[in-house]
Amino acid sequence: MSKRSCEVSWKAFLREENLPHQWCPGCGYGVILKSMLYAFEKSGLAPKDVVVVTGIGCWGKADDYLYANTVHVTHGRALPVATGIKVANPSMKVIALMGDGDSATIGGNHLIHSSRRNIDVVALVANNLNYGMTGGQYSCTTPLYSRTSTSWYGDPEPALDICRLSETAGASFVARTTVYHAAMIEKYIGMALSHEGFSLVEVISPCPTYFGRYNKLSKAPQMLKWLKEQSIPIERVKDLSEEDLKEKFVTGVFADKKGHSFLSRYREIQSRARNELESE
Repeated sequence: MSKRSCEVSWKAFLREENLPHQWCPGCGYGVILKSMLYAFEKSGLAPKDVVVVTGIGCWGKADDYLYANTVHVTHGRALPVATGIKVANPSMKVIALMGDGDSATIGGNHLIHSSRRNIDVVALVANNLNYGMTGGQYSCTTPLYSRTSTSWYGDPEPALDICRLSETAGASFVARTTVYHAAMIEKYIGMALSHEGFSLVEVISPCPTYFGRYNKLSKAPQMLKWLKEQSIPIERVKDLSEEDLKEKFVTGVFADKKGHSFLSRYREIQSRARNELESE
């Protein structure tokens, strides 16, 4: 049993027989996975209470290491499947594990509408700034001018800010941190699990194998130091110029709003429909 004072240990969620994991040395996904399990434990959840939906990509392997209700779906479709599960069984805690491709490139439209609906689902986005599983191609979140296997002389496209997109579309809890700031990963996931409405937590993770190697950051300690140097707490943004913020990762809580979630509105409509039918 963990030293943490909860009824269910985080180890109850871990398929230890599938370890060691298949992620590359220096990848941050093991850190994110353990932080999520700690958050499950602190939230008092048991494996039977949780549904984890994963898509395609390196982070999509996470369900292989979990004891919980899990669904592995096609690329970009984690959020619609998670939405259907939550609406069908509101008592379950539903978490969609996505990379930058699943969440914002091929899955970008679903991210917008999940945020707009404010559906009671947690989206945990592990962003390694490229498509690490398929050879290190640039994605919509790759920093401008970064080298990748498909932008050898620099990526010409500015990066998409997943957190700002989700917040603008209507998500009621949005936060970002990095694998360097490991304690904040667990904290933000815990906040998301207790939140009513759509919650997005983005974690910037090192990929030494591709992104790091192509950008002279081939060692994990180098990448972690780079993540630290590139991170700006959201509280400092107002004091900095646009040039200071260029290609930085703004970290912290972007949104934490109370209000009607999709399920609370849906229950209101169901109640209204029953009342109208009974009065006829």
